[in-house]
Amino acid sequence: MASIHKDIPIDAPADHVWDALRDFGALHTRLVPGFVTDTQLAGDVRTVSFANGTMARETLVDCDDKRRRLVYAITSERVKQHSASVQVFAEGDARCRVVWIADVLPHEIAPYMDAQMDLGAAAMQAAQSQSARDKNAA
Repeated sequence: MASIHKDIPIDAPADHVWDALRDFGALHTRLVPGFVTDTQLAGDVRTVSFANGTMARETLVDCDDKRRRLVYAITSERVKQHSASVQVFAEGDARCRVVWIADVLPHEIAPYMDAQMDLGAAAMQAAQSQSARDKNAA
């Protein structure tokens, strides 16, 4: 199984980023706008539409407010196995680090997933840093 790790520094408080991350149905408006264009939530399952035209069906596995950690899984014909965790760590009052780990099969899909996660990480950095600045300016 391929494991993909992303360590994402963000110029925003951990609680600010966690609030957006834990909002499971609002990827497209709060966490990674632009990278995700729409999210439809039905119970613990979200259907995610990405900017590149692909879609994914993601199931919420766990949302741990104390640890600021969210776990989800993807099931599809193309992906045999996909489980991911995203966790927010405070680095002072105004910065945090997000650790995003995905375990995927088949191995051949890992380069695509790695590249998509890079795009998602960049979108998260930009959106969360900007929304924290906007909140502080208000």
